[in-house]
Amino acid sequence: MEQQQNTPGFRNRYAEMNFNIERYKVIMHNDDVTTMDFVVMVLTDVFYKTEEEAERLMLEIHNNGQAVVGRYTWDIACTKQQRVQTLAAQEEFPLRVTIEQE
Repeated sequence: MEQQQNTPGFRNRYAEMNFNIERYKVIMHNDDVTTMDFVVMVLTDVFYKTEEEAERLMLEIHNNGQAVVGRYTWDIACTKQQRVQTLAAQEEFPLRVTIEQE
């Protein structure tokens, strides 16, 4: 069987393809019960933020009432939302995460 070569023509056609994938914003909302430490933990464990970025986002959520914590495809956004809700329920926090189309 002949091995297919990566030709410049293939690369050009691939680069010209329009990968217009819909993205969704995952938004975390502030509340008066959920601790700041828990929010930072969720941002690092679920959204893979660095400690510094998680603290910055936590303060943005606290000061502004909400913040976009990630942009994902629909299925990944839903998975992250469900993971946060599960963790929050286990700790009896009312942390709320919503999803909006960009």
